[in-house]
Amino acid sequence: MWKYEKKLEYPVNIRKKDLKMAKYLMAQYGGPDSELAASLRYLNQRYSMPDDRGKALLTDIANEELAHIEIIAAMISQLTKGASIDELEKAGLGGHYSMHDHGLFPANPNGVPFTSSYIETSGDYIADIESDMAAEQRARATYEHLMDMTDDIDILAPLSFLRQREVVHYQRFKELRNYYLEKKI
Repeated sequence: MWKYEKKLEYPVNIRKKDLKMAKYLMAQYGGPDSELAASLRYLNQRYSMPDDRGKALLTDIANEELAHIEIIAAMISQLTKGASIDELEKAGLGGHYSMHDHGLFPANPNGVPFTSSYIETSGDYIADIESDMAAEQRARATYEHLMDMTDDIDILAPLSFLRQREVVHYQRFKELRNYYLEKKI
């Protein structure tokens, strides 16, 4: 069904370790407005859409969000590569190390594990689309906050790409909502 090309949607080539930034990026890996939450939200909501147009859009965006999880995971992995236990502890990642070593686990920057309560779905397609628009705006704002926390171009470039995709997703959801409201579906 899928052709997997062994490359990221946007290349990640981080050259220097930054454990604090890796911790901050966990917001988009396992937080409430993370790429994981968005993907699962849209995959579930597509079944409440009234037509194939809505189902296709939510499926497409959900799958792109999965690709974004890979980008964030690659960034976190590269930012922590070769980190010692002492370095992890100093960056506030000692708890993560104690449970996962250098492995990735979906949690927010404070170590709170991802929960299915982040996956919003009401069964009302207009309410869900409005919620999706708000989620894309919150994710965009998070990317902007993350970008404010670094001057490393190797980090800024993929964050800028991901931020722009949030803007595009917001626009696609807005177009879908307006289409449904105009057609009175």
